[in-house]
Amino acid sequence: MFNVKQICGAVTGLFLSSSAVWSATCADLEKQGLTYDNMKSTLSSVVSLDNGGLGFPMWLTLVDGSGTICNVTNSLSPSQDVTADIWLGSRNISAQKANAANAFSTGDLALSTANLYTATQPSGSLYGLQASNPIDPTLSYGGSAIKFGAKNDPLKGKRIGGINVFGGGLALYNSAKQKVGAIGVSGDTSCTDHVVAWKVRELLAGGAFAVKNVPAGVSPGNNDAMIQDIVKDNGIGNQASLSGFGHPTCLNNPGPGVNAGSIYGAVQQ
Repeated sequence: MFNVKQICGAVTGLFLSSSAVWSATCADLEKQGLTYDNMKSTLSSVVSLDNGGLGFPMWLTLVDGSGTICNVTNSLSPSQDVTADIWLGSRNISAQKANAANAFSTGDLALSTANLYTATQPSGSLYGLQASNPIDPTLSYGGSAIKFGAKNDPLKGKRIGGINVFGGGLALYNSAKQKVGAIGVSGDTSCTDHVVAWKVRELLAGGAFAVKNVPAGVSPGNNDAMIQDIVKDNGIGNQASLSGFGHPTCLNNPGPGVNAGSIYGAVQQ
């Protein structure tokens, strides 16, 4: 017969061995190389490249597996002003994108925020998703602007929520193909946001979270690339995505020469 101690031990072991109780934390991600300094230097190096779009400065947010914000940074130089030289509204958008990519990707399927665009339009199968997990304004607008994008950004350690359904948010997977969090990039056109996020993910922590770790996705490459397959429907002006996961093209659309394989069907405009 089992005694109470043995039963309690067995139950405890069952819960500890269950994958349902495992979640990557900000501390875990920092141990894996996702530090503030690594994020800032990687973002700055990528923004200096040709990524299409407008060539604007960018914001980058990292969340852990629970959606808690680990770090927020940007590509501004020390002489630039966070309230004048970058889209200030994109700080919250980058956090929303990170939250959305984390919230709607799993260990089996990665969905970039770009993949959510078509389904969330009126008459789409996910219409209304963008309002399902609203951002918490009491948390997202707090703190001094002097700290925005710094190591002690007021968003750090907070879970502000928010859903964004255009390019710039990507889930992160480790070498075991476990989802460990997500990044969100904002500050330029949505297509360029996606391209910059993709390139940043390829380089972060020495490529430890590159697309090769993505378990599966809806793009033809079986990953979370942006799909630009929205076409005119029957020539009458209605737009339709052939895959159901399409995203519109953007101003100075990042073509094959600059998007690093992050956009399927991309054309240079």
